Amino acid sequence: MKTNEFDCVVIGGGHAGVEAAHAASIIGAKTCLLTINKDTIAKMSCNPAIGGLAKGQIAREVDAMGGLMGLAIDATGIQFRLLNRSKGPAVQAPRAQADKYKYKDYIRTQLEQTANLTIVEATATQIITEKNNVRAVRCSDGRIYNAPTVILTTGTFLRGLMHIGTEQLAGGRLGEPAAKELSESLRQLGLELGRLKTGTPARLDAATVDLARLEVQQGDENPIPFSFMNEIITRPQIPCWITYTNEKIHKLIRDNLHRAPLYSGQITSTGPRYCPSIETKVVRFADKKRHQVFLEPEDEEQSTIYCNGISTSLPKDVQGQIFKLLPGTENARIVHYGYAIEYDYCPPIQLKPNLETRKVSGLFLAGQINGTSGYEEAAGQGILAGINAAGKLQGKEPLILGRDQAYIGVMIDDLLTKGLDEPYRMFTSRAEYRLVLRADNADRRLTQIGKSAGLVDEKRWAKFQDKLENINKLKSYLKNNRSEGISFWDQLRRPHNTLMEKMAESPDIKNMNLTEDVFQAVAIDAKYEGYLAKQRRLVAGFIALESKKIPADLDYDSIAHLRAEAKEKLSVFRPSTFGQASRISGITPADITVIQIHLKKNNDRVV
Repeated sequence: MKTNEFDCVVIGGGHAGVEAAHAASIIGAKTCLLTINKDTIAKMSCNPAIGGLAKGQIAREVDAMGGLMGLAIDATGIQFRLLNRSKGPAVQAPRAQADKYKYKDYIRTQLEQTANLTIVEATATQIITEKNNVRAVRCSDGRIYNAPTVILTTGTFLRGLMHIGTEQLAGGRLGEPAAKELSESLRQLGLELGRLKTGTPARLDAATVDLARLEVQQGDENPIPFSFMNEIITRPQIPCWITYTNEKIHKLIRDNLHRAPLYSGQITSTGPRYCPSIETKVVRFADKKRHQVFLEPEDEEQSTIYCNGISTSLPKDVQGQIFKLLPGTENARIVHYGYAIEYDYCPPIQLKPNLETRKVSGLFLAGQINGTSGYEEAAGQGILAGINAAGKLQGKEPLILGRDQAYIGVMIDDLLTKGLDEPYRMFTSRAEYRLVLRADNADRRLTQIGKSAGLVDEKRWAKFQDKLENINKLKSYLKNNRSEGISFWDQLRRPHNTLMEKMAESPDIKNMNLTEDVFQAVAIDAKYEGYLAKQRRLVAGFIALESKKIPADLDYDSIAHLRAEAKEKLSVFRPSTFGQASRISGITPADITVIQIHLKKNNDRVV
């Protein structure tokens, strides 16, 4: 076979690209990962952290299916925290600061050791197709890489344009060139493109920051790993620090809003509401006298600091004055300034649920090109795209995760049914079945699925099977043993119960040699048994509607009695199931009934 012949080409080496390339190659596809620079594979362009609310659940889901993200952060994390400890397990989530240099090195090493995977430095300029089927990728140097499947994970590189005050720089991120020609290639294939914006704060020389004056934020004493393959974290923990903006800073920003690209008209695309720049915060929350800023080390040596909470595209001189007024940073040296970046994306309603484009067979999209934000959202899409691209080559049914199975499923369904007017970010509030979709049970939800896809190896599978066996063993013991006439299981269901802590010290339990995650799983299952049973009944109703497929070629305009708005929206979104159709904004239960009646009259095509 020629060296330029592949089964799958992945364009982009960010967090979506690495998971896609890894998954496709492990499953058996001969894969080529095209990246502009090997040294920036899995680079943390913005926040040097993995996880957070809802995002931590996604990271654990990626790990449960056999992905790289969880293993990478466990190996390179410098501070681990479980968020929302005081709340229920459904909204608890792991988060970890990373040594961003070691993180990308870890990922690159794993990819270089992966069979069937070739990493090539090149800039993709054209997707070559034949009769709406992917055939190859052309690069700027003229090289052509042939493959029947291509996964686009271009991040912010498609016609990327950075803004620092009136200064504009073409690039995918600081110091790296933009991908200019690929956008036009996608347009020629019939794909619609839009424009989004994101931003990042300044980085400081840690040695020049007066950290001793600031509030310290420590990590957890007993860190919880991200990967289900790890039981403990032994890496040293490094603190973060907290400081606050003040009214002098706010006045400075207000006085210079006319120089801010977001307010001068220089930037016209939409940025994320949930992660606003400091100038947006000052305008939107004019009554607030201060805003919290987290100073987070970017590496184990604490050489640079990421200023979380003060993202900006204000001119350099204004940024310099801000830090002179910010407590603890008055004498800090700015390593590089904050900036905003505009980039092209493809509105995701052009995708099938397997992340393949409707217009071009074999072309998959994952990550920020679909309008999402965040490393975790990208990784979740990447692993699904990799699985489905490899599966397509093997003639397998697409892997489509339901809203009841994973946050990844919620995210992809949202992208396909809700459309975008800003970069998409996952929140726990988006998941109606979040009591089922917990961080602690991602393996019980998804490892079997990863195994069926061919991504979970024997070592992970054996560890998972051992965990299930121990969970069942402990549950059986608790249900079959009593104290004062009440089973230990029923006692454990009572609120504010400390039975599990006491039981852990009993000889019978000690002899089982159980790990902490087994105790946690059983305690949660017992405490939430009634709530989980109720949610499972809701899920059953959801699955019933979700199992009813809508023909891909259905002509909505031909359906009598269907409202004009419904015809228009359904023709654009093209839902694959009645469940998806019901979640499209503006579609009513009456519309669903009209479609069902129409299909029944026409040879009962509802599957």
